[in-house]
Amino acid sequence: MDIDRTRLAAAATGLKDRLMALRTEEGSWRGTLSSSALSTATAVFALSRVDPQGHRPLIARGLDWLASHQNADGGWGDTVASESNISTTLLCWAAFTAGESQPTFESSIERAEQWLSGYAGSLEAEALVQAVYDNYGKDRTFSVPILTMCALAGRLGNDPWRFVTPLPFELAALPHELFKWLNLSVVSYALPALIAMGQASFHNRPPRNRFVRWIRGGARKRTLQVLAGIQPANGGFLEAAPLTSFVVMSLAAAGCVDHPLVGTSVDFLVRRVRPDGSWPIDTDLATWVTTLSVKALAQGRDYPALLSPKVRSRLLLWLLGQQCRSRHPYTHAAPGGWAWTDLPGAVPDADDTAGALLAIHHLAGPADEVTGEAFAGVKWLLDLQNRDGGMPTFCKGWGRLPFDRSAADLTAHALAAWSVWADELPGPAMKRTERAMRRAIRFLMRNQSPQGTWLALWFGNERSPGKENPVYCTARVLLGLNRAQLQLLAPATAHIGRAVEWLLEAQGDTGGWGGDRGVLASIEETAVAADALASLLLRVRHDAAFAAVMDLPIAPMEAAVGRAGTWLVEHLADVHEIPEAPIGLYFARLWYFEKLYPIIFATSALQKIETLCGIDYEVA
Repeated sequence: MDIDRTRLAAAATGLKDRLMALRTEEGSWRGTLSSSALSTATAVFALSRVDPQGHRPLIARGLDWLASHQNADGGWGDTVASESNISTTLLCWAAFTAGESQPTFESSIERAEQWLSGYAGSLEAEALVQAVYDNYGKDRTFSVPILTMCALAGRLGNDPWRFVTPLPFELAALPHELFKWLNLSVVSYALPALIAMGQASFHNRPPRNRFVRWIRGGARKRTLQVLAGIQPANGGFLEAAPLTSFVVMSLAAAGCVDHPLVGTSVDFLVRRVRPDGSWPIDTDLATWVTTLSVKALAQGRDYPALLSPKVRSRLLLWLLGQQCRSRHPYTHAAPGGWAWTDLPGAVPDADDTAGALLAIHHLAGPADEVTGEAFAGVKWLLDLQNRDGGMPTFCKGWGRLPFDRSAADLTAHALAAWSVWADELPGPAMKRTERAMRRAIRFLMRNQSPQGTWLALWFGNERSPGKENPVYCTARVLLGLNRAQLQLLAPATAHIGRAVEWLLEAQGDTGGWGGDRGVLASIEETAVAADALASLLLRVRHDAAFAAVMDLPIAPMEAAVGRAGTWLVEHLADVHEIPEAPIGLYFARLWYFEKLYPIIFATSALQKIETLCGIDYEVA
């Protein structure tokens, strides 16, 4: 390939050194999520509803941070690198009512109102409410929280609660097994918001129907008990400042400000504020970035030296220690899965369980007894698989709202995890896993677009059409498919070929990839696309049977990988100053960036490109 090998090797070495330097004392990675205007606005407002005087310094610092990070157009995005959006701008506008010195922020408020008027047509409550509902459609998971905070802030006129859809919080008193049959307008992870905001709406605008009023009034105590039962020990629901803040402000509005779970939630918010006065969207993604880091480092010939047996053993113990060993109180998930962080607010999910299984496969040595944990993780994923063959995030068969329906990126990740462990499973489990892999591949085949792409659930791009990220997801699906045994891939060879052709066409003139054709390139997207193409090329070289059945454009792929490698090397000149792209999607399509993503993704890609350039070592 046409690439400067000396610069390539230097860039790869620099990335690995930087990644190793960012470990914690226990040898894992914790990463750094971007500060969030949305998190900061909701946290500040929640604190003001509980004890405005006692939290006055935190409120003031948070509002100062919001004012200093307002976009030039007057709105706010989810991160400091994000475009302005209706959700975050509305919440920041509402948050400024929490300050004692509103004149200090008069300019920020005026500019926000100009942006909102331009977006919604006016500042009239009806226009703002319609803009929110238009943005989220039938999914009330986030539209109701936004409007609840606006109502509490006095931003929706004299009768604000008529605009807030009353959530049926009384349903939380029913057995959880019934939830997926109730056709709720919120997703599975939003139960705290359902309870807290439903109670706030009931308290401030009781239903006219006497029977409904009686039912809901009678369910208040029981549903508060349910909410307290799923609250983690540290007080933070899902480790998320926004969700926890919405619970606090809603319960305060429902007359429950003195309830113990409010105090515990407030303690969580106070502990999670950053020195600059901001809050991140979530505490961290420690498990996720650790498994990604292990997988990236495992691609290099110096993996055994970088992660010595002792270090790998510590990482393995740390990772195994996070496996859920009992039924989870929040989602009632069975034992065996992993969550995105080791902190108590996290919930086991498909993506992190697949990532943990792949990392364990890299970390475990001959003497390590990990089969029990690995088999439990494999079974957990098998039990989660939906009837359509795809993988949801948390709960099987819940519905088709975002984060509950089957997703291509999750399915491909599970396929990869099953593939590395399948041969080590006992006979019946092996057969069940093979059936699950075939179903997963059929799901991916059915859900590929005519152009050859797949769309991700957990990643997007604000500059792409529909804010989707076909580059990221198509690359991730190719990586997952490339892990599968050849006999399983036979029906999907044409689908793989179409995906490769689309990636080649989507590459920019400079050699980089953005989220879609013609979109500004990023390190993250360029790295994952190059990684996918390089992985296929390596398998073609080392697997004659695979090469025989796959009709891939080898020369164009090699040229594309070489150009991508050159682009990455040029954009990684200083490993201490690597720009992050806000392509990560959190719950309710909230954008974030993670400082480790470009380092991790590029580390994996460059090492595979090194291999293609002739460095002789076994590919992990």
